[in-house]
Amino acid sequence: MSHLSYQTGTGSPSGGAGAANEINERTEIQGRVRMQIAVVGGGECSLHVREMAEELGRLLAEEGHTLLCGGLGGGMEAACRGSAEAGGTVVGILPGERGDANPHVGIKIATGMGHARNAIIVRSSDAVIALPGGYGTLSEIALALKMNRPVISLESWDIAGTMKARDPREAIEILNRLLYI
Repeated sequence: MSHLSYQTGTGSPSGGAGAANEINERTEIQGRVRMQIAVVGGGECSLHVREMAEELGRLLAEEGHTLLCGGLGGGMEAACRGSAEAGGTVVGILPGERGDANPHVGIKIATGMGHARNAIIVRSSDAVIALPGGYGTLSEIALALKMNRPVISLESWDIAGTMKARDPREAIEILNRLLYI
């Protein structure tokens, strides 16, 4: 397994000011890099966000990445649906019990930790893609930045150190550029 580096501070994965961040261990299968990507966002969302999240989940599955999330509703459920329907692996790090998971989560991890499970989601990821959400989403973004995980904001919080994507395809393009730095 190999490691990658990422520079924060410029909003792009190609250098600039900031500390170098290391992407977690990654797996290469059949010549393609596979990563664990956390998709974070609100437990409730608009139709627009639901459609965007579902497309994001589908694209992540098509790239061969594992989707990690909080396993509940809203944007998380939509991303899970998109990934699962495209044959992807979906892992839900749940705040309570396994029965709380949305129906698209394949691997259910019950923590009984409430919002504290956000640290597990972020720590287990190679990168985070943030959808619109509230303070739970904000905490996941902050934890990711603190843990030196790249964060791609897809219509989410506007915070220094994150990269902005206009749509799910651009989020995947940014993610793919991170693989080859």
